[in-house]
Formats: sequence, structure tokens, C-alpha cells
Amino acid sequence: MTVHASLADRVAVLTIDRQHRRNALDLATLEQLHDEVVAALAAGARAVVLTGAGGHFCAGADLTDLEDVSFTQRLAEVLQHLAAVPVPTVAAVDGSCMGLGMQLALACDVRVVGDSARFAVPVAKLGLMVDHWTLDRLARCWGEGAARQLVLTAAVLDADDAWRLGFAQERGGLDDALALATRAASLAPLSQAGSKVGLGVRHDDEAGLGRYEAAFAHAWSSEDLVEGRTAFAERRPAVFRGV
Repeated sequence: MTVHASLADRVAVLTIDRQHRRNALDLATLEQLHDEVVAALAAGARAVVLTGAGGHFCAGADLTDLEDVSFTQRLAEVLQHLAAVPVPTVAAVDGSCMGLGMQLALACDVRVVGDSARFAVPVAKLGLMVDHWTLDRLARCWGEGAARQLVLTAAVLDADDAWRLGFAQERGGLDDALALATRAASLAPLSQAGSKVGLGVRHDDEAGLGRYEAAFAHAWSSEDLVEGRTAFAERRPAVFRGV
């Protein structure tokens, strides 16, 4: 197995382990990663942390698998599924976060970045392109200026850049990412899931706005809202059940 999974305190940790390739993903590892995300949710995970073994997050795609666009088509499906899972996702990034690694980090909700992290989208060096979903996320998470710099000049940005430009929400390592995910896992899941829907919807997406309105109504009529208000009045931590 090249993706290791663990679950504790409702937090799933998925670790990419292809250290001989700085955790670059081939198709088999991509499928394992997707399967582990699905399995974590089925097992009741309320937050997911994605990281890499051996000091690197993910150095990109294993280029031996890039003979045609079939890999990128499957990658797009996996990334969009990861972005849409109803629980908070945290990327714990150290070392190389290049190409596909950047796409994985973009698909996560928040990013905890170590000092050794380096970021790039070197498509112009290879004659490749990424899908529009990735470009949109890149511009939203880094800002349009940095996104253009990354894809048009093959720039390599560092942890200070990620912090300065807002790509990183916290600085630190895996322990910090786990602490963040553990805090998130104790919060109201209907609120989190609905907010994720809303954050991913454009103002002209009528179907998406309808999904957000449904999630909004669900949260406001939920038992969790009653529990949250009661816990606040009683000055105790709320125990949310997602109902």
C-alpha cells in the first residue's frame, strides 16, 4: 500500500508513501487515495488530514503515467470528490508540493504549512495544462497574481509566500494539522457540510444555490441547533450528532 490510513478521535489521517518518488502519484496510488477517503467517511470520520511521508507532501504526478489524458480525467474526478466531501479536510504540507501535489492541497479546505514547503505548478516547463477547476481554485486560494506567476513563469514559491498570500491558514507540521482537524471534528457537521456547499457555489449556479438553501434550512431545523443553543446557555461543550 502506498497510502496509509488511520482513524482516531473521528479524525482520519491519510499519508501518501512513495518516498522514492517524493510521493509523486501514479494511477494506482491515486485510486488508493480515493478509496481511503471514501472508507474514512464510511467509518465515521468527521475530519480528514492529508499528508506525505518522508518530509514531502507530493512532488506531482509520476510522469510515467502521463501517456495520455486518461490520467488527468481520473485525477479531476478524484480531486472534485475530495473537495466536495462533507467534512473539513486539512492538508499538512512539508517539502515538495508541486503540480498534482498542489492540486491535492487546493482540494483541501485548509492548509497547514511547514517551513520546508515549496510550491509550483510547472505546466509551462512540460507543455501541459491543468483543468479549469484547478486554475479557478489556484486563483481563489493564492490570488490571481500569484496564480498567473505560478502557471505562466513556472515560479517556485515558499512557505513565507504561502503565508503572505493566504494559501496557508496555519504554519506548522502534522501535529498542528491534527490539532486543527480535531477541533473541527467536534463542531456541528451539518453547519460544516452546508457551508462547504455554499463556499463552492457561484452566484449564477442556480442548482448549487438550491443545494445551499436546502442545507441552510436543514441546519436551522436540526437537533444540533437545539443542542448548540442549549450547550451555550449551560456553558458546556456541545455534542453534535449531525441530525
